[in-house]
Amino acid sequence: MDELMEYLPLLLPLIIAQFALMGYTLYHVLTHKNYKRGKRSIWLVVAFLSFIGPILYFLLGKEDA
Repeated sequence: MDELMEYLPLLLPLIIAQFALMGYTLYHVLTHKNYKRGKRSIWLVVAFLSFIGPILYFLLGKEDA
């Protein structure tokens, strides 16, 4: 437990960034109808894949405005 407390100041910003990125990704997927590739259901599943899911969505799935 002491080891976890030692790394907590480094992990906390990453955890907050992960949830913020996932939240924005879910908001964007649910409020838009058009995607470059795939369907909404696929992107909802991908959004929950750690850091890589939301990044993949914004690189491959988000349609340009």
